[in-house]
Amino acid sequence: MTEHRTGTREEWLAARLELLEAEKELTRRSDALARQRQALPWVRIDKDYRFETDAGSASLRELFRGRSQLLVYHFMFGPDYTAGCPSCSAIADGFDGIVVHLENHDVAFSAISRAPLDKLEAYKRRMGWSFPWASSNDGDFNRDFSVWFTADEQRQGRIEYNFRREPPAPEPLAGKTVQEWQLRGSEGPVAQIAAMTGTDVATYTRDRPGLSAFVLDDGVVYHSYSSYARGLDGLWGMYQWLDRAPLGRNETGVWWRRNDEYGQG
Repeated sequence: MTEHRTGTREEWLAARLELLEAEKELTRRSDALARQRQALPWVRIDKDYRFETDAGSASLRELFRGRSQLLVYHFMFGPDYTAGCPSCSAIADGFDGIVVHLENHDVAFSAISRAPLDKLEAYKRRMGWSFPWASSNDGDFNRDFSVWFTADEQRQGRIEYNFRREPPAPEPLAGKTVQEWQLRGSEGPVAQIAAMTGTDVATYTRDRPGLSAFVLDDGVVYHSYSSYARGLDGLWGMYQWLDRAPLGRNETGVWWRRNDEYGQG
């Protein structure tokens, strides 16, 4: 027998109407936040960032592909990864199908990662995606937009991510492989995900996820917005559905997998 509270249809309707008021208030607040987000000052981009794309070398301006706006997803896929981050991959499953709609509303889209283009293209084929994906290689783009950090910054506590300074990484964490952490019985969610990318925890966490927005106005590119960490929660499509399912997110650990890995045991 269920342990969840049950009731009549009338009781459900009364509770649902009460919830509706809270949902409407959240919607109004979300609309207000969107206006506040769009009112941020634009910052001119003068650096000549270069990317490798399936159409050849491209500038940041060329990633707009004739549109006035550009959304970039900072996908965690470092040069040392053997596969893309599974969390970023789950998010990408959600945004892959909407790119055509963005493009037809004057918004270009591109994922950008540090891994070489051939590695990104192979993974993209594996996952069945079609969205544009560019490699920033060894350029400054990921560093300048706070989604890649050096080992020294990690060890010395000089990482500033999500607009906050992080403490130094624990030395055993930075120095141990995922397999060694597993042997010590200390594996956590980050170590589990790092293992899924074929890296150790330190290497995996030097790349970070994020979203950045740019605008092209009178031939000049400006940066308008960036968001990181839980600020990306609304882009993680499966969670928006799970939040409306009877048991919610209902998670006790890393349960998600890449879309071709479910059922593999």
